[in-house]
Amino acid sequence: MQTLVKNGPRADSKMQTSNSWEFPTARIFVIDDNEHNLNLARQVLLFAGYSDIRILQDSRQAVDAIICDQPDLVLLDVHMPYMDGYEILERVHRRSKPGSFIPILMCTSDNSLEARQRALKLGANDFITKPYERTEMLLRVRNFLRMRFMHLAIHEDKVELEVRVQQRTQELLEARTEALECLARALEYRDDATGGHTKRVGDMSARIGTVLGLSPEQVEMIQVTAPLHDLGKIGVSDAILLKPGKYTPEEFEEMRLHTVLGETIIGECRSPVLKEVKELAVHHHEKWDGTGYPHQLKGEDIPLACRIVALADMYDALTNVRPYKRAWSHEEAVAEIIRLSGSHFDPKVVDAFLKVCEY
Repeated sequence: MQTLVKNGPRADSKMQTSNSWEFPTARIFVIDDNEHNLNLARQVLLFAGYSDIRILQDSRQAVDAIICDQPDLVLLDVHMPYMDGYEILERVHRRSKPGSFIPILMCTSDNSLEARQRALKLGANDFITKPYERTEMLLRVRNFLRMRFMHLAIHEDKVELEVRVQQRTQELLEARTEALECLARALEYRDDATGGHTKRVGDMSARIGTVLGLSPEQVEMIQVTAPLHDLGKIGVSDAILLKPGKYTPEEFEEMRLHTVLGETIIGECRSPVLKEVKELAVHHHEKWDGTGYPHQLKGEDIPLACRIVALADMYDALTNVRPYKRAWSHEEAVAEIIRLSGSHFDPKVVDAFLKVCEY
């Protein structure tokens, strides 16, 4: 492609829309097999103050030039050897990105309705009749450049808005996660001053979920919500919660109430995160064989997240000191979980846990 005027820097599209006549750095392509027509169009545009004019006489190069260089306006002849203007229009339209807008003015001496309709159907924006009438040509060029740069400005605003929305969404997600983590630590300080149990349960649950093939979004959800599975313990008295030794039957019944207390504390909610927390709070003591509480759910009637958290919670409870027990070794805890596979725990969750332990 022959360039008669050296490229200059393109002005910011928002600044250019303020000009009433010239867009001096607009990139304009003139595609025509007739050298006289090319020179005439170039002279008219140069006289009007446009500085980035590119002329192309070989129509076979036109499509790649338009797609790659993204001009601000194209003056396109209709009747050319090798590839006519209609075919160029069709190929440019096919290869253009969705939402892009490059004004194309068809230059033709064919004023027939059929020619105009065909060009418009293929994506032409308007027509300039040959031979060129200077004032009409410049008015059409100016108007379509206004449209082009307005489109670019709107696109830039849209991109900036999308970036701001993404940033704000990420900030809200981070704030939500931090709030949930703070709440989990605050609850845990009643019976674990280290504050480490909730995080360990969340991390182990996420690792098990990953081995089970959960999506990244599901894994993130379980990691965020698992630490709040014992939310209902806020309603259990310290005399029971911190008791060293075994519970009496009455005390055990009161401890079991922490599941329904968790449900009551959350109440009605629309947030997917809180719905997940509520489900975990209620069902993390259900057992695979249906002997758990509070609803004696069985097998896959127990939500998968609850089955995962139940195992992660027991493993961490076994391997850490509690007021009523010593810390078990990793090997002892794993042996106990294997023993309870198929009764207390979902065998598939146990298998995933064992794979996590191998890493």
